[in-house]
Order: sequence, then structure tokens, then C-alpha cells
Amino acid sequence: MSSFPGFTSSETFTQVPDSFIKMMNEIQDVAELKVMLFAIWHIEHMEGNFRAMGEGDFDEAALGLKVEEIRRGLGKALERQTLLRAENEAGVFFFLNSPRGRLSAEAFAKGQMKASASYVPNKSNVFKLYEENIGALTPLLADMLREAEREYPGMWFEEAFEIAVSRNVRNWKYIEAILRRWKENGKDERRDSQDSIQDAKRYTDGEFSEFFKRD
Repeated sequence: MSSFPGFTSSETFTQVPDSFIKMMNEIQDVAELKVMLFAIWHIEHMEGNFRAMGEGDFDEAALGLKVEEIRRGLGKALERQTLLRAENEAGVFFFLNSPRGRLSAEAFAKGQMKASASYVPNKSNVFKLYEENIGALTPLLADMLREAEREYPGMWFEEAFEIAVSRNVRNWKYIEAILRRWKENGKDERRDSQDSIQDAKRYTDGEFSEFFKRD
């Protein structure tokens, strides 16, 4: 652990509600605590009338949590009702359970409030991996990636993309086949004693052979 040099007089500070500080002794799950502090900070620094977060705004790296841990923290915050969930055709958003947040969540659910033009959701890790290693996203592919995020552990994606790139098969269907095999055969099936690049030799036969056919 590196030592912290200290807060500075030039940085901004975030207001945390007293009622949240008083309930901290009831919060046993660190994921819930991190999710709530991040939400308070993020929403406090938003501009405009629409102050809410999508699930993708809860950044894994910033929180030090995996996707499944973030979802668990969100679930507990919703159960405790420190966060509110509202949904319409534009998507699902999370609001602070404050006077402003309650009004906004109700208006959003009724279609009376829209996400402002300034709202730009954080891209999840799988979206970044896709754009960096395969190419531009289409709406259909974005839906497929979101479904995959719900289906597979977040830590698997980087390794699956690494294998695909090492085999020069820049194809989402191939990556999805790798993820599906890992899920069906168990986590330990993924690796030999070698690193993931050498381990990629295993992903050419059987259900993967169709991706290596040559005209």
C-alpha cells in the first residue's frame, strides 16, 4: 500500500448526507459501501437537471470491484433504498433517494424527463475491448455484448479477446464460443500451465474449427 500524500486545498469536496454516515455501521458489504459513495460523488458532480447513473457508469477500475460485485452492491443499495431504480424506453437509471432524486426518478419512469444531451455513459470494459481489438460497434452488437456481460464474469473478457487476437480471429462469435466453453467446462479448464497466448492453441479444434476454415 502506497502512502497518501494528503488532501489539497485546490481539490473539490463531495457532500455526504449525515444520514448515510449514521447508517454506515449497518452496511456490512464493502461492495454496497463503495457503490453508494461512488454514486454520491458521481451524481454530486453532474451538471444539468438529469442526475442519475446507468449501470455502466459504475467503473470497475475506479471502484476496485468486478461487475458481479457492483451488481451485488447496487442490489443491496436498492433494497436499503439509498438508491432508486427507474426505467423507461431510454433505459435503466439509478437515482439517489433524495428529494430531488425521488422527483426525478418518478418523472423519468413516467417519460416526463429524458437523459440530458450531456449525459454520456461510461463504456464498460467489454465495449472497450471490442472497439480496441475488433472494430466499431453496431446497436445489435452492443446488445449482444450487454447480454454477455450479464452471462459471464467480467474478468474473463480480456483473456478471451487476447486469445482471439493471438489466433487472428477478430470475431465476436469466436470470443463468445470461448466464453461459453469456459462456463460449461469450468474456470480451471481455461488454462494450461502456459500463458494465455500459448494456451490459445487449444481453441482451434472442435466447436472452434469453423472459424479457421479457408476458402
